[in-house]
Amino acid sequence: MAVLQKLTSKQAIALENKYGSNTYHPLPVVLSRGEGVYLWDVDGKRYYDFLSAYSAVNQGHCHPKIIGAMTAQAQQLTLTSRAFYNDKLGLYEKYTCEYFGFEKLLPMNSGAEAVEAAMKVCRKWAYEVKGVPEHQAKIIVCNNNFHGRTTTIVSFSSDSTSNKNFGPYSDGFIKIDYDNLEELESALKSNPNVGGFLVEPIQGEAGVYVPSEGFLAKAKALCEAYNVLFIADEIQTGVARTGKLLAVDHENVRPDILILGKALSGGAYPISAVLADNKIMDVMTPGTHGSTFGGNPLAATIAIAALEVVKDEDLAANADKLGKVFRSELNTYIKTSKIVNLVRGKGLLNAIVVNDTEDSDTAWNICLALRDNGLLAKPTHGNIIRFAPPLVMNREQLQECIDIITKTLTQFEP
Repeated sequence: MAVLQKLTSKQAIALENKYGSNTYHPLPVVLSRGEGVYLWDVDGKRYYDFLSAYSAVNQGHCHPKIIGAMTAQAQQLTLTSRAFYNDKLGLYEKYTCEYFGFEKLLPMNSGAEAVEAAMKVCRKWAYEVKGVPEHQAKIIVCNNNFHGRTTTIVSFSSDSTSNKNFGPYSDGFIKIDYDNLEELESALKSNPNVGGFLVEPIQGEAGVYVPSEGFLAKAKALCEAYNVLFIADEIQTGVARTGKLLAVDHENVRPDILILGKALSGGAYPISAVLADNKIMDVMTPGTHGSTFGGNPLAATIAIAALEVVKDEDLAANADKLGKVFRSELNTYIKTSKIVNLVRGKGLLNAIVVNDTEDSDTAWNICLALRDNGLLAKPTHGNIIRFAPPLVMNREQLQECIDIITKTLTQFEP
């Protein structure tokens, strides 16, 4: 069978280029196996994974507890649709609500689906609870955001690659600068029809942009003052990535609506969720939203196992500890560097800013060299390289990775 054929790197890349839609620009490495913090290519070369599938693999590749739960459930029941009850969904909803401190969970599959669902919940709440006139509800979003690539989401994207030639665009959004409380208050004050403020606690795709200390707490206070829902997109930052269970926990902020995805499954299966309390989520009634696969018993079982791993292995504390080491060591390097001028992040979500333009290929070439030296990372926004290893990494492994990174950067110093 063709699907079982063993491919060389060249063959695998050629097949994707010929038969696949050209919507990605992957680093030229063909991976065939993963375990913990490591990945192996088809030739057997081992790499440190410093992207974690965009923070979906926080628990490490193929974590035995997650894979064990998935395998056992896959042999029992995988899908019923929501036409019937199943014996796992309620357990998952209860466990996850109690885990994150909310009363209701809306199960979805991908991150973008969860964002869309959260916006629907917000708008319905705005009309039925806040009393916004029909079709007038607005949602405030931030410039340089990344919430997915559906047609509605790209309508308020700042990235021309994401939205050019995909119009006509959806309206109902007000864009402000990220980390700008004055603009947020002005938008809230001037428009009584705002239903929600959708924000990433750290802008990941924008280059791991961390807002000023106190921004999230003050933004939440403004939302409360104007009777607006604070919607936290924690698809990339949540589930221990930043050194806390949620990135908003750094400022003790409790969102009105929480969006999760990626590491909710430990990278084993597409799982996402929207969480809120009854006073918000109860606007959703039968027929107002749905998903054939959302809340299936396989996903429910995997998500519980994935969240148990985060708690049992104290991955948030490990991310916090190792992140401080990483930034300290990279900041020491930067003091004498001419190729890198900044490192930023929280926990094990970090990035370096390469001292070149966004249009240059320097960051890409650095990532190619990192690959050659046994570490996989990827540029974002041209001159920024994101570093996000699995949270199961230990201190010795981290130090080896720091050595690889600094050694590689030295190759590019003028």
